[in-house]
Amino acid sequence: MRKVTSSDGTSIAFDRLGDGPPVIVVGGQLCDRALTRPTAEELAKHFTTFNYDRRGRGDSGDTQPYAVQREIEDIGALITEAGGTASVYAHSSGAALALRAAAGLLISKLVLHEPPYAPLGLDGEEMRRIAREYAEDLEVILSESRWGDAVELFFATVGMPWEMVDGIRHTPRWAELEAMAPTTAYDSEIMSDSTGGTVPTDLARRMTTETLVLVGGASPQWMIDVSRQLADALPNGTHMILEGQEHVVPPKVLVPVLKEFFAG
Repeated sequence: MRKVTSSDGTSIAFDRLGDGPPVIVVGGQLCDRALTRPTAEELAKHFTTFNYDRRGRGDSGDTQPYAVQREIEDIGALITEAGGTASVYAHSSGAALALRAAAGLLISKLVLHEPPYAPLGLDGEEMRRIAREYAEDLEVILSESRWGDAVELFFATVGMPWEMVDGIRHTPRWAELEAMAPTTAYDSEIMSDSTGGTVPTDLARRMTTETLVLVGGASPQWMIDVSRQLADALPNGTHMILEGQEHVVPPKVLVPVLKEFFAG
């Protein structure tokens, strides 16, 4: 494990794996670098891979008050460590963070894998309502330091069956999830849940970084629609469907796609 110091003095923990052009892996909500390590290790067969704990998770520090810009600066510190520029693979809400980061950082190429925005238009009305309610409920729960309830709320909102949630609760992983629970507010802010969490087309239209938007062919139709809406808004965006895959893709399937894009 290594560490870099972000602009506000926060210590960010990361593992540097492999050799080759640099790639930074950005995880989603309630993810630490242990969860993203299998993908990072597979990437490391082709690239120098920076697999890090986002602030407030794992071995990284945290500094209050939170601001999305601080997380962008964390990625910037890793890019500096990588030599001044790097490609980025980002998953789920981490993809929404990476999209914001690409506005001001030297990102060579960017992969956005299923950022869970609400669709544009009438089809996304119900999802926008759910996002707003989630943000409101989460604020109350976190204000009362009910970390387990915050984890359960997130899992319920994304549709995880109660039996699966209860199963995780009885594993050592639950304590790790509760430790990261305060960061659910960070991802909610990144996703703009309080205002409906729709695809940020205005931001996307300002991006010049070559970007690949990935989505699983077995993912819900709304997610496929969202990924296409985002790719269409990006001036230098490409849309790709990974046939037969869902939100989490096995590294052996995912990394060949990333290798072709980053090295192409």
